[in-house]
Amino acid sequence: RLVLKWDTGTTAEVNGDIPAAEGPSENDSGAEMTNENSPLTAAEPPSPFSPKQNGDAASPADSDVNQLSGSRKRTRKRSSEEEDCSWDSSYSEAKVAGVGGSESGSGLRQRPSPRTIFQAGLLAPHSKPRSREQRRGGRQNKLDVGPGPLVSVVPESPGPLELLEQDSKDSAQSTSSTSLASNTTEPACQPEYKDNKGFGIGELVWGKIKGFSWWPGIVVTWRATGKRQATHGMRWLQWFGDGKFSEVSADKLDSITAFPKFFNQASYTKLASYRRAIFQTLEMASLRAEKPFPPCESEGPEDQVKPMLDWANGGFLPKGQEGLKPTENPGETHQPNLLEYFPTAKRPRISLCKAKSSPEEVYSREQMVHEVLKNNRSIEEFCLSCGKTRAATFHPLFEGGLCQACKDVYLEISYMYDDDGYQSYCTVCCGGREVLLCGNANCCRCFCVECLDILVGAGASNSARNLDPWRCYMCQPLQPYGVLKQRHNWSMKLQEFFINDNGQEFESPNIYRAVPAEQRHPIRVLSLFDGIATGYLVLRDLGFKVDHYIASEVCEDSISVGVVRHEGRIQYVHDVRNITRKNIEEWGPFDLVIGGSPCNDLSIVNPARKGLYEGTGRLFFEFYRLLSEAKPKEGEDRPFFWMFENVVAMGVNDKRDISRFLECNPVMIDAIEVSAAHRARYFWGNLPGMNRPRCASGMDKLELQDCLEHGRVAKFGKVRTITTRANSIKQGKDQHFPVMMNGKEDILWCTELERIFGFPVHYTDVSNMGRGARQKLLGRSWSVPVIRHLFAPLKDYFACE
Repeated sequence: RLVLKWDTGTTAEVNGDIPAAEGPSENDSGAEMTNENSPLTAAEPPSPFSPKQNGDAASPADSDVNQLSGSRKRTRKRSSEEEDCSWDSSYSEAKVAGVGGSESGSGLRQRPSPRTIFQAGLLAPHSKPRSREQRRGGRQNKLDVGPGPLVSVVPESPGPLELLEQDSKDSAQSTSSTSLASNTTEPACQPEYKDNKGFGIGELVWGKIKGFSWWPGIVVTWRATGKRQATHGMRWLQWFGDGKFSEVSADKLDSITAFPKFFNQASYTKLASYRRAIFQTLEMASLRAEKPFPPCESEGPEDQVKPMLDWANGGFLPKGQEGLKPTENPGETHQPNLLEYFPTAKRPRISLCKAKSSPEEVYSREQMVHEVLKNNRSIEEFCLSCGKTRAATFHPLFEGGLCQACKDVYLEISYMYDDDGYQSYCTVCCGGREVLLCGNANCCRCFCVECLDILVGAGASNSARNLDPWRCYMCQPLQPYGVLKQRHNWSMKLQEFFINDNGQEFESPNIYRAVPAEQRHPIRVLSLFDGIATGYLVLRDLGFKVDHYIASEVCEDSISVGVVRHEGRIQYVHDVRNITRKNIEEWGPFDLVIGGSPCNDLSIVNPARKGLYEGTGRLFFEFYRLLSEAKPKEGEDRPFFWMFENVVAMGVNDKRDISRFLECNPVMIDAIEVSAAHRARYFWGNLPGMNRPRCASGMDKLELQDCLEHGRVAKFGKVRTITTRANSIKQGKDQHFPVMMNGKEDILWCTELERIFGFPVHYTDVSNMGRGARQKLLGRSWSVPVIRHLFAPLKDYFACE
């Protein structure tokens, strides 16, 4: 089965100041990808970006929309303009000369885009193309192709080819290398759209595509797209912000004068791509309406755009909608000379001359390979992902480095998995337009075609396609493959990579002296977001005497498990937001404060996440507030410990904000080392030896077979991360159930799930809960062996039985 996803667009450099966005695990169980499965947030533009692509994209040859482009350029160097400019605000020839043109580096974090799956012949190996989209914008098209060979279209000019396909009833998109002016040179009065629904060529509109929010664009002629005429009742739109084309229903359009209705302040604040689109829209509108705006004394971009926003929200007065109509000479209207508009004042602009002379911009990855093989340069000097010199850190798995931008992407994406259990993006670069899946059933890694052909050698990807199964370079013998060589100590380096991600340095936590045995007292615990009382269970398993255990939890099913299984020894206090300083004084003093706030608004897998400062993300600050209240007062000399847990797949900025508040960097622990399932999590805290090596105990069940009931056979040694979703049980690229029983595949039973997490059998079997409810409780819980590993050193401080 060949899993293909194609994307094109301009490159954008990662800007760590902008919160990263991450897509969800895509559904690869069928042959068609729907818009509902897109990982983009509702506020992102409906068109894709390519993460790492150099040169200008060539215009696709005119062809049927169901034909595929079979060849494309795979080099990844960036231009100096891309490194310099934070984001482009103009439709000028140099920057919006067609959507394939080199866009001024937008200062955006690249964002993974979804994949589309189809059968491409029985002998085709397993692969799935993906690319990190521009993190604040982009759109994924559907591709529905039946079994059979690929039909390729050779372009007239070099460069990355665009895929021409019908996206859906609502939209389809392509790219073009023609400039915006040439796209709209056809007179607006030409009756191309004859359905009497309005929205003629050149009109500024708001457009809506299923699964995406309203976005500003301009109606264009079908000739500008290099495709076919729009179907009846549809319009070809070119989106502001990236210049891509989509065919949109006229019923899903509205005049740009409805600005107050469709303008999204939250998206404008968070997404640089949205700010760019709004700025370009208002600039064009002001030129048409001949509305001058006096120069702003402040250099801040927000101050420059504010009067334009006020004008738009006020109805584009004095001319209103009449003043926004397309002029008779669209060429003049559609090529405004816009100002350079930067998304943040924190990042100073570097002159183009300096950027061109910078050694970081000299090497593409092809040149990097040449320097290493021919000139005996050390590959540790280069970023293995993009080819830059002056690597900021090492690559954790392979010999080579990572620049700061690629490091931030790697931190976010490396532990992001698809529904098939494989990594969402390439193991080397955390991107890739097309990736090959490892054929080892117990390996979840994938490698992009670009990395194979550049780093391993030309034709390496084609050779890999002919192997079934193909084993990745983490599973093959330890030896060089081109310039790609696995580190012999990659496991230790991976831990070091996450531990040393110091967005800022903090003082070492206080190290308390061990308490003499006769002076130890029972432990007093405050557990916030307690779940199913994993903390209490582990403390009791380790033999601690628990004086009192105060738990804040709002889920009634979780409370039922804790009450029944621990016979009322846990005191529940419900919502964490209702706990006051007075409560802490009454219940305390506490020796241990633990908690892990809900991750759904922090995880990059959630396309609608609200981040650390909105939604459930704000609950972290409740933990921080109560932790501050529970800490020993000045003059109190007693051991005090705390621990906070959350997902690894969160935005780098959110992670660093949490670290700044908690004044320490997290430790990344994957439960795969001490259990039969992957479960990578960040742990902040001052527990002794949090980053010491993990060592499985005799009671830990490290293989899936050890967790199964009698008569059932495991098909895999380990399983992927088990979440609250039922399909997280399925494994591998073919979505198999992990167990065989009586010659048939079967799901994991609840008792087996409990063993995988380290809980006693039937631990969640209370209140007549069904299988789905029990899996949700387990999917939100901690891994018992991991918590046992973290809590074990506390035996030197508190009384045990």
